Amino acid sequence: MDRKLLLIILDGVPWRNWRRLFGNLEGWVDSGDAQRWKVRSVLPSTSASCYASIHTGVTPQDHGCTGNSNVFRLAQPDIFSQVRKAGGITGAVTHSFWSEFFNRAPFDLVRDIEYDEPDSPTINHGRFHTMTGYGLINQTTPADIDLFATLTMLCDRFGLNYGILHTCTLDSMGHRFGHECREMDHACFQADEQLALFINRWRADGYEIIVTADHGQTDRGHHGGREELQQDAALYYFGPATGPDFDDRLDQLQIAPTILSRLGAPIPETMKAEVFLT
Repeated sequence: MDRKLLLIILDGVPWRNWRRLFGNLEGWVDSGDAQRWKVRSVLPSTSASCYASIHTGVTPQDHGCTGNSNVFRLAQPDIFSQVRKAGGITGAVTHSFWSEFFNRAPFDLVRDIEYDEPDSPTINHGRFHTMTGYGLINQTTPADIDLFATLTMLCDRFGLNYGILHTCTLDSMGHRFGHECREMDHACFQADEQLALFINRWRADGYEIIVTADHGQTDRGHHGGREELQQDAALYYFGPATGPDFDDRLDQLQIAPTILSRLGAPIPETMKAEVFLT
């Protein structure tokens, strides 16, 4: 495999916050360096359910993850497994749910917090965090810039063809403060600024990049149900492919087959949503 792509998921950012608070990403849209669409999550618009759907391309009603308390090794083909079948190298810097869904479950803190497994049929290089003890007083989230740097290290050290980064900082801020407040304004500004430090580097290293969220969030800090604020997020793409008109709304199930298409990996029959980049 000679193609490379990174998927960056900033957890829990509604559409309106992307458009008004992520000045670097929006600036790249204005300059023509990025394309941006609205994307709607599956239902329930709960984090774990969305993670599973983003990577398998099937609904929670098919893969069976009904929420954050129901995490297990999924049965469906996913982006990692398909990239590996095509000879690519995979990496993940994410919440531990991703390791449980796509490598092995239950998550073992010592065995699975960090691993390099060149022969793995799914995730070759994993760096995970659990957020154990999460609450309103202590968010227990790693610094986003440390996660961006860790993904970059994996790319440099192991030559990843596909890498995913997932951070819960903004989702946790939303649960704590809501979205119509100074705290969230600053948190989004900071995430945009820190991410921007790495976008040009990843592009210079030959990576196509997708930046998106798993779901949105309301002003009261809620998600899980059916509502534009809970379900709708933005999706930014950096790369040579072209997508649909700006006014078109993407389905979250389109992400997995589109990534496989960009990497030249086989799209399994279970991923029935339309590829949106050509």
